[in-house]
Amino acid sequence: MSPSKLSKRVSTALINALSAGVVPRVGLEHIAVGREREVLALMQDLDNIAEGGAAFRFVVGRYGAGKSFTLQLLRNYAMEQGFVVADADLTPERRLAGSSGSSVATYRELMHNLATKSRPDGGALTIILERWIAGIQTQVAQETGKKPNDDGFDGQVEAKIREVVKDVADLVNGFEFANVIITYWSGYRTDDDSKKTAALRWLRGEFATKTEARAALGVRVIIDDDTWYDYIKLFARFVADIGYKGLLIFLDEAIHLYKINTTIARQNNYDKLLAMFNDAMQGRVSHLGTIIGGTPQLLEDPRRGLYSDPAWQRRTAKSRFVNVSAEDVSGPAIWLEPLSKEDILGLLQRLSEIHATHHNGKQRLTERELQDFLGAVTSRVGAEALLTPGEVVRDFMGVLSVLQQNPKMTLSQVMQSSTFQPSKAHKDESIDETSEFAEFTV
Repeated sequence: MSPSKLSKRVSTALINALSAGVVPRVGLEHIAVGREREVLALMQDLDNIAEGGAAFRFVVGRYGAGKSFTLQLLRNYAMEQGFVVADADLTPERRLAGSSGSSVATYRELMHNLATKSRPDGGALTIILERWIAGIQTQVAQETGKKPNDDGFDGQVEAKIREVVKDVADLVNGFEFANVIITYWSGYRTDDDSKKTAALRWLRGEFATKTEARAALGVRVIIDDDTWYDYIKLFARFVADIGYKGLLIFLDEAIHLYKINTTIARQNNYDKLLAMFNDAMQGRVSHLGTIIGGTPQLLEDPRRGLYSDPAWQRRTAKSRFVNVSAEDVSGPAIWLEPLSKEDILGLLQRLSEIHATHHNGKQRLTERELQDFLGAVTSRVGAEALLTPGEVVRDFMGVLSVLQQNPKMTLSQVMQSSTFQPSKAHKDESIDETSEFAEFTV
């Protein structure tokens, strides 16, 4: 799609997000450059998941290298292809293993952000259930000629619902999951909002005690710190059974696992991650993809990173046959290398066109001027290799904004002004990526 065909909603989202240094939720396909091989590998994973397989990937890059951008691009593509997706940023309060609700908090965030093509902004659980039930009602009506108010209609609908939930009932914790789905159907059939609300609360992991859940639903278990991942696997099977291609979960900012100070707690989280990895690699889960976004430190630090665990080092180490001229994206870790100068120039060209179209003007910058801008921000020693796309993009969006508001100014005048201070490039070893104030950019 050319920039001239972009809607104002999409172009506004792109410009606002990129100017603020964050990843847009929409329109990413219009500015995606230089990641064709990595994205293709991830999209091939989707094909495997749709066929009943599973996938587990790390997407590794330093801050601003395009890690979160790549995850968001894949998220949008997966929704378009008929997957259910869910994403969460790991934080000190949201982990993979822990007590006092720190790991079920991750589950709750994933369910809160549950999204589909028709509900891309999250909160899709209710729509998923009700569209499924409505589809079964339509099917029963077509097969039997009965109407919803006819005798026996609800019974036949319930029989078909039980056929689906029987598939998950045989899995770990599946019996309770199936009963809660049936309870939701019961509330849907009788217009009992209290039943539906209770079922949704349970599925979202919002019950604090088993006693509370039993009183509301008659079930004896709840989704908690110990069992949350079992229910992710159940939900993946369930959505595949009701017509979706599978479930894709995105866990970004995994550097927060590395930041855990207590050795035992950190190792428990790495062990949970390993169990999730092994489930996918050994075929113990179906229709589920897990994508982890992290920095090189998370994997490679020999003291606190995953490489401190021999089991993880064996699974994620780069092949000794891989070098600059022979990349490999078949392993569990996809490493985002710096974009080439040509790729960044192509990105600047697209951004210039989108910005001009959004403001109903003509593109002012020539290819030569784009080269001059890139030269200015990469002129410092080592900057061309170490400056990230996120840093270049944020600087460039600022320049475009100045030029748009001051049409008599030229690019050269803007760059020579005292207010133009390009982002400084830093050597990797000097970046404190564990800092709570580490930058989160495109």
